[in-house]
Amino acid sequence: MRVVITGGFGFLGRRLAAALLRTRTFGGTPIERLVLADRAVEPGAPPAADPLVDVVHGDLTDRLDEVFAEPVDVVFHLAAAVSAECEADVDLGMYANVDTTRALLDAARAQSATTGPTPRVVFSSSLAVYGSDPALPVPPVIDESTLPLPRSSYGTQKLVCEHLIADYTRHGFVDGRVARLMTVAVRPGTPNAAASGFLSGIIREPLAGLGAVCPVRPGLQVALSSPRRTVHGLLRIAEAERGKGPGRLEGQVPVNLPALTVSVAEMLRTLREVAGEAVADRVTIAPDPAVETMVGSWPAVFDNRRAAALGLAPDASFLSLVQDYLADHPNAVALDASE
Repeated sequence: MRVVITGGFGFLGRRLAAALLRTRTFGGTPIERLVLADRAVEPGAPPAADPLVDVVHGDLTDRLDEVFAEPVDVVFHLAAAVSAECEADVDLGMYANVDTTRALLDAARAQSATTGPTPRVVFSSSLAVYGSDPALPVPPVIDESTLPLPRSSYGTQKLVCEHLIADYTRHGFVDGRVARLMTVAVRPGTPNAAASGFLSGIIREPLAGLGAVCPVRPGLQVALSSPRRTVHGLLRIAEAERGKGPGRLEGQVPVNLPALTVSVAEMLRTLREVAGEAVADRVTIAPDPAVETMVGSWPAVFDNRRAAALGLAPDASFLSLVQDYLADHPNAVALDASE
């Protein structure tokens, strides 16, 4: 079995690769090669050093011949431009998100039409496909039957890709599965261009002894998922057998990964409880209307029944997310966070 992860050296790509390398199987079948494709490659990074791993370096649309040089059984398509940069540069978002996804699907289709097998394509979509329109306000609780009405270019691009994957699956070109991700927190490392990046920054930076800006009102509610739960959800949706019944994936409907609903105020209160007053006081509230408009358009409360049928559950609390971060990234925390 040959498994490909696009965006394989990104935050989630690395964690997904590590999870697959721990078991060295997919759905019980041994993985013969794990291909990590990315524009930014670190040759010495732990995933790349594993003898099971092949690395494809460069723009994905220019490297698809290399990716599909040997039969591909499963593709986790994580590579994407993120929300704020897509809003600022629509052409970038259309190329990185829509054009690249279509090129990947066409390469998978070509394989299924010639050498086979039909690739299983697992797409990381987003809660940003949802939004509120004056003619159709967003309902208080979201499930997969809620009409997606994105209020950002990023959400629109993700929704376009969802429909392409559904149509290619209907034709039998690919076996497509779509996981709609919640905002993943707490992310380590440096901030990225995602509009939701502050939701990690207001925890990560203070714990590292740095200041952070919160660009939204503290009462804003958001839907979060830990990195651990997010990777587990991607794997569960990818490995699920199709059909009706518990634990099986029915139809082509995307799966909303389970959401933990919290307010920004609750997040800051948890930081204060875990790390103390001095650390929490490193966060400055400075509302940015553009950020709040985008992040505030995303729903916060989800009906998780479709995910629960696959055995998936949301994080227990925001405290558990912070504890996961502290356990996974001890070197990213100041020795004395109160200084």
